[in-house]
Amino acid sequence: MGSTSYTTSLYEAQELPASIIAAWHELRASNPLLYSPYFHPDYTIEVGKRLKDVRVVVLKKNTEIIAILPYQGQSFARPVGAPLTDYHGIICAPDCSASLQDVLSGTPVGAFHYSALIKPFDEDASNAQKGVVMAFPKGSQAWRAERDSSFNKHQKSLRRRIRKVSDEIGVPRLVTQSHNQNEFDQLIKWKVAQYEESGYYNVLGAEWTLDLLKLLWAKGPEAPLRLDMHSLYFGDTLAAIDTGLTDGQTYHSWIVAYDSQFHTYSPGTQLLNQIIDRSDRLGYKRIDLGVGIDKFKSYYATENVQTSSGFAAIFGPAAKLSQLYDAAERFGQKSLSDAPGKLRRRYSQIAACDSTITGRAKAMLSAVKSSRS
Repeated sequence: MGSTSYTTSLYEAQELPASIIAAWHELRASNPLLYSPYFHPDYTIEVGKRLKDVRVVVLKKNTEIIAILPYQGQSFARPVGAPLTDYHGIICAPDCSASLQDVLSGTPVGAFHYSALIKPFDEDASNAQKGVVMAFPKGSQAWRAERDSSFNKHQKSLRRRIRKVSDEIGVPRLVTQSHNQNEFDQLIKWKVAQYEESGYYNVLGAEWTLDLLKLLWAKGPEAPLRLDMHSLYFGDTLAAIDTGLTDGQTYHSWIVAYDSQFHTYSPGTQLLNQIIDRSDRLGYKRIDLGVGIDKFKSYYATENVQTSSGFAAIFGPAAKLSQLYDAAERFGQKSLSDAPGKLRRRYSQIAACDSTITGRAKAMLSAVKSSRS
């Protein structure tokens, strides 16, 4: 940005002054792109309680705070809470022109790697993706009335499944904002089994990730930032659980799992529909289904969030090494079915979750074996 009137300050997440937190809230409130609860300052603070390398850089113009960026790491930095964090970006006003390079130039960060950066995009961004959002400005029933014919056809099919499971197992029943420990434990078992079956890295295997979920869940329904858990039963049998990060207005569906024996009844979709119907009572004005246009998501979307993945090269060896990695990824995408890129992204997940060399080595060996199978 070039002017001496711009300065940066760096803070540990657990040592943020009240004035910085207040400015964070004001900037977030001014920018509609920052609606996600991942941009709430409490999210960074809570992650910082579990990890020692969470920092917040503040960019000022003269004495005015114009941009805030929480990050994790040192020379190679990543979004706070990665890979659990679905959205990330600069906390700033809508008309702010500051780039990642501008904000991070006064820090030890050499390269910042991201996977779902919201605008303003970095100039080196690649692999644009969309986040899927349902907004209920007039309430959930009005939202349903405005859906198109494809949604209505989808709902007709879902109603058949509801009738079928009601006859064969039991009538679906929703428990909202549950604090049942047995349900929470079952959710984790189901999700870990999904990771194992799919070959994805088990991000819940790291102690800090599970601790973070528990901490947010324990805050309860009145907390400004929390984890809400909604459970679906078929009769007396637990069928599916959806946990979401929420600031009270936006519910970001986060960790979702179901009993695989009920797959043909679409328990996850049934649960989502029940949450939609309770959204007015729960206070949700928006339900975010995260990045990726899965087929079922297309029926529900009322708006999309534009995101991008890539890296910002700031300075020094970390920036140059990131550029070399990027070149290898691009080569892999064209010539090797994306094997180098997939392995690097897998390692990024592992490095974010497991701080031990042994743990990283074992998990990466497993990733290499999976890529060859």
